Parts: sequence; C-alpha cells; structure tokens
Amino acid sequence: MTILQELESRLNSALFAVLGEPATAPVTAAADLRFGDYQSNAAMVLAKRRKTNPRALAQEILDALDLGGLATAEIAGPGFLNFRILPEAYAAKAKELLADPQLGVPAVGDGQTVVVDFSAPNVAKPMHVGHIRSTIIGDSLCRIARYLGFKVIADNHIGDWGTQFGMILHGWKTLLDEAALEADPIPELLRVYREVNAATKDDAAVLETCKNELVKLQAGDEENLAIWKRCIEVSKIGLRRIYDTLDVKFDYWLGESHYNDRLAGLVDEFLEKGLARESDGAVCVFSDGTKKPADDPFKVSRDGEWMDNPAIIRKADGGFLYATTDLATIEYRIDEWHADQIWYVVGVPQQLHFRQLFEAAERWGKTGNCRHVAFGSILGEDRKLMKTRSGDNVQLTDVLDEAVERAARIIAEKNPDLQGDEAAEIAQTVGIGAVKFAELSQNRLTDYVFAWDRMLALQGDTAPYLQYSHVRIRSIFRKLDAEFDASAAEISLAEEAEVHLARLHARFGELLPMVLEDFRPNLLANYLLELARAFHSFFEACPVLKSDEPLRSSRLALCELTGRILNTGLGLLGIRCPERM
Repeated sequence: MTILQELESRLNSALFAVLGEPATAPVTAAADLRFGDYQSNAAMVLAKRRKTNPRALAQEILDALDLGGLATAEIAGPGFLNFRILPEAYAAKAKELLADPQLGVPAVGDGQTVVVDFSAPNVAKPMHVGHIRSTIIGDSLCRIARYLGFKVIADNHIGDWGTQFGMILHGWKTLLDEAALEADPIPELLRVYREVNAATKDDAAVLETCKNELVKLQAGDEENLAIWKRCIEVSKIGLRRIYDTLDVKFDYWLGESHYNDRLAGLVDEFLEKGLARESDGAVCVFSDGTKKPADDPFKVSRDGEWMDNPAIIRKADGGFLYATTDLATIEYRIDEWHADQIWYVVGVPQQLHFRQLFEAAERWGKTGNCRHVAFGSILGEDRKLMKTRSGDNVQLTDVLDEAVERAARIIAEKNPDLQGDEAAEIAQTVGIGAVKFAELSQNRLTDYVFAWDRMLALQGDTAPYLQYSHVRIRSIFRKLDAEFDASAAEISLAEEAEVHLARLHARFGELLPMVLEDFRPNLLANYLLELARAFHSFFEACPVLKSDEPLRSSRLALCELTGRILNTGLGLLGIRCPERM
C-alpha cells in the first residue's frame, strides 16, 4: 500500500465515524510543499452537500482521524485538510521499497489484456522521423502497462497491402538490383517504387501495367504473390535493424493483408444487420441519429448545416478501405486475443477515422474499450515540419545515426579515457536515450522542436542528465571496500534533503498508475528529473562516504534506492543506463 492509499484509508475511516455512513475522499499530492505533502478538500465537498460549515466539519474529521505514526494534519483556508508525512514514516517506506522488486508500484492491471497498436510503417518504404512518436510512445506504454500488471500484446500493424504494390511488382520485374536489395533492402525498394511512380506520370501504359500487376496479385497469381512475400520479408529485415537499434520489440507483425479474407464477409454482415447501406454503389456506415450532430463522427457541418459524413467500407468498384481492414482487426483482437482494451498510438490527423471506427465497432458489438492515443508533430529548429533540403521526410535511420555520432563526440570530449567498444556502446546508449527522452518528456499532444544540442546536454531536462545521475550513484558504490547490503541498513532522516529524497521515492508507486490514465509518459519523465535533482541536492548537502555509521549506511541505502528507481523508471521509457559515461 502506498502512503497515499494509507492516508486515504485512514481518512475514509474518519469520515465514516463522523458521517455514520461510508464515504470516500480523494487525497492528492500537495502542489506546494510549504503546506504539507498531501491535501484533501473532502470537508468542503461534504459540507456543501450537508449544508454545514466546512471548517467545522474539517475539525470533526480531524478529531476522528487516527494519523499515529504516519502524519500530522491541519486545517487551511475554507476547510482544506493538509497532511505532512512524518520523517519516520518516509524512512519506513524507504526500507519497505528496498525489499520490494516492484518498488511500491501496485499491480493495477489485474491481468487485463491490452493490445497496443503502434509504429506500423509501410512495407517497402523507409521509416521517417514522423515514426519516432508512435514507435517510442507505443513502446513505453507497453513497458509501463506490463510493469503495472497488464497482459500486453504489442502488434505492429504494418502496411503490407495496397495500390503501391502494383508499382513495386512492375519495378521488381524490370528495375530491381538484387545486390542492392541484399545489402540494404528498403532503400532499393524505395528507389524502384519512385522510378516506376515517376514513369506512370509520363506514360499511361506504365500506369496500366502497374494496375494489371496489382489485379494479378489480388487474384492470387503465384509469381506476384511470391514477389510480394519476398518484398515483405526483406522489408522486415530492414525494419528490424531500426527496431533493434531502438530496443523495440513486437509480439506480432500482423499487417493489413492478414485480414483480407475477412473483409467481404464483414461488409455483408454490416449490410445484413442494417449497420451500413449502399450509397452511389459504395457501402457506407452513416449516422444512426443517436448523438447530437456536434458529437456524431458521421456528421459534418458545412455552410451552417449538418451533412452526412459516412465511413466507406466498400468502394463502388468493390475495393475495400482502411476502415474495413481496421474493423476486421478489432474483431480479430477481441475474438482471438480476448482484448479488454486496444490502444492505437497514431497521430492527431487520424482522429476522425478512429472516432468513426470505434463508433462502428461498438454498434457491431465489438466493444474492446478502444482508445486513440493521439500525438502531435516533430518540428525542426525552424519550427516547421522536419524535412531534408530536397523537401523529403527525414529518414529515421539518419536521425538515429546522427544522435549516436553526436553522443560519441561529446563522450570523447568529456571522458577521453573511454575507448573502443565501451565508448561505442555508451555512445549508442546515450544517443538513442536522448532521442527517446526528448520525445517522452513532452506532452504527447503538443508539437515539439527537435533540437540536438538541447537533447544531448549533460545538464537540464535530458536523458544524458538522468543517465549521468545514475552513473554518479554507481560510482559511489565502486568506491566501497565491500559489497553493500541496502536491505540491512537502518534508515533515519534528519536533514530536509534526506526527507525530500525519501518523499520522492514514495511517490514512484503513486505516480506510475497515473501515467496510463491519459497515456502520459511525460509524467514519468518529469518525475525522474525531479528525483535526479533531489538526489544531487541530497548528495551536496549530506556527506555519504565520509559520514560515520549508522548514518553512512542510511545514506548509502538512500543512494541505492534512488539508483534502482532511476534505472527502473528510465527502463520503462525504453532508456538504458550505462555504468560509466
């Protein structure tokens, strides 16, 4: 039980004693530590309902409240209850956390199955800088959800079916360089696609040939199916290199093609059940009239009037669309994987698509608690979308290579003793960590500027700063003559810097479940920054190795716990901690 949960439990017991009936009162961390550690407005809320004086009710609650060994309390303003946790309570919690592999984090997931749909690049096309957000946010949500006790299925819903394959098939047969394909498949496939695409604009016959190749593929032509399968295989090799660099893993790679056999039957079922109807030869899902137009994803306002805005699930020519495939995907995830929740980590521009998709799925009876985890854009330092000088999207491999190269230069400058493989490994850890933290420390809905110098700085709100904090802690223990057993240490907190560090240790288990309430990894990132700053203040104010026992062991235990939480927290963001920097 966290300190917050313990405080709420005692407060609820006091409310029952005062009111004569069960009542629950929210307790929150205080925004200003001058007024205490936690606060509650329970007396004010309940007084309004009971039409009584809130300060008088607050006093009754305090008189009935047993805070022995945990905290002190006082009434503030019109009836706020402010609580200050006792140093000995924080010391006891620190001792408890040192013995807990979960570091006080409750298993709130209770075994629920969550499918996380993220990254999802297109086959035969390189991942670009825009894929950073989905890939890194999605991976961190998977890690955090697993730590919180959810059963997580990470699914890379790759784009492996569509009109671009007609061009790729034609180019494969006429332009492909096999040696280049073996060496680096995705750039070669992209070259082939671009050359054919350019040719179709100049020659209608080439476009017709591509269309015919696609029709043959969709009809099951053996040669085209074999090329398509090999194209996917070699594309996955290229994609896995990037995912290995990012330390991102998936349980499944079920692309769009996996659901092809379900699409015709799905549309027939929607027609039979009256969930969709034909319109100008296409099959569409329309508004069912149960929602106000402003809240209805199947309505749009034009010239002051609400018009139909249907989702097409089969085109007039018989072709299917993303909405059809996505509905089949939801069905599969619920029926086959028994998903309790499905999270889609996809950019803000797809909001309407997902509103329509989730509404259609719910009418269909596929209620998997689907959530769209939307995010904004990455901007260059000119505050415009990041592009190359030629106007192309910046490739993700180039961004990651640049991050590692810049980290290597900084490390060589700061610590020239690091050489060879060790220096290269640390540069990889620091560079990739910097890219990830720059992403995850932002509110996911905001656009942010991708600034190299800022994200790689050893000071400030960066991954290198946090990694350095962990390195500094580990260096303390390397100076010891014998291995230190933190679990055997008795912890006492006399200095304010010690109390504050232990306060933040206790907050880890309270904060982590909040990250998933609105999918905000930045809460964890900002907490880790606060913890690191508290550690550096503690380390400057409170001598560790030069202290006499038992104070020395107490402070070493606080260092150990800080290191564990930093390492665990960064790990949940997908960031590794080196032993040296």
